[in-house]
Amino acid sequence: MPSFTHILFPVDFSPRCAGAAPFVEEMGRCNHAKITLLTTANPYYPAVMEAPLIDPQEILQELKTTLGETFKEDFQGIEVGRIALLGEPAQEIVNFVQANAVDLVMMPSHGYGPFRQLLLGSVTAKVLHDCACAVWTTAHTGTAPDLQHLAPKKVMCAVDGTEDSVNVMRFAAALAKDLGADLRLTHVVPGVEAWPDRQMDVEFEEQLRENAKQRLVELQATARVDVPSCIAVGSVADAVSEEAKRHGADLLVIGRGTIHGTWGRLKTHAYGLIRLAPCPVLSV
Repeated sequence: MPSFTHILFPVDFSPRCAGAAPFVEEMGRCNHAKITLLTTANPYYPAVMEAPLIDPQEILQELKTTLGETFKEDFQGIEVGRIALLGEPAQEIVNFVQANAVDLVMMPSHGYGPFRQLLLGSVTAKVLHDCACAVWTTAHTGTAPDLQHLAPKKVMCAVDGTEDSVNVMRFAAALAKDLGADLRLTHVVPGVEAWPDRQMDVEFEEQLRENAKQRLVELQATARVDVPSCIAVGSVADAVSEEAKRHGADLLVIGRGTIHGTWGRLKTHAYGLIRLAPCPVLSV
């Protein structure tokens, strides 16, 4: 498995956070990694006010006490650190990652209710945007994380057509090998409806498929990753989600970053992929 030595688990004491704990413990145990539980609170009024809401030190002490009583029976046999900080939660997480050699952040994506499920939590979104390390997120649903995905047996890796996909493939292949899991690659090309002047051109769509298939073969050869692959058609997030459901994926591996040229579409869809995935997502 790609070695993770220091896992950060941001704790907000929510049911979703508690549901993610077994996954954090499993990942820590598999990697013999240190796990840091980090909780934060912002004791200040909005920017229009300068005075703190209440005594910051009182808030900090309460945070430390609550964190010390949380997950007391979990993470047995694993080195665990507990940190309480005052400040804007997302920024404190990012700062801690940068200062403490964290190589994996594991956190729920907080999909509450019919409307909230359309959005990633603001803290999760900022961590995904600002942290350079790998980030694991739970399936973005209103229910507790499904423990059937706890020990992944089927890993799906979504790739675009850029050279960056080679590293993502290699990462996913090493991860799947060490997990004893099957790996499948998936790539999405736009349907004809995405090309207004080609709406009735089925041959054009087939050509897109063939071009993408050949490109995927080339990338697999470069990565030396010989596993089954599929080419889906449609919007990236929707199509990958459907493929993950169809193949019963327990974990989706994706790359994230900024767009680079024509083939870099996957990276611009990282949030959508995480929001719609039916299983946990590991983005690198």
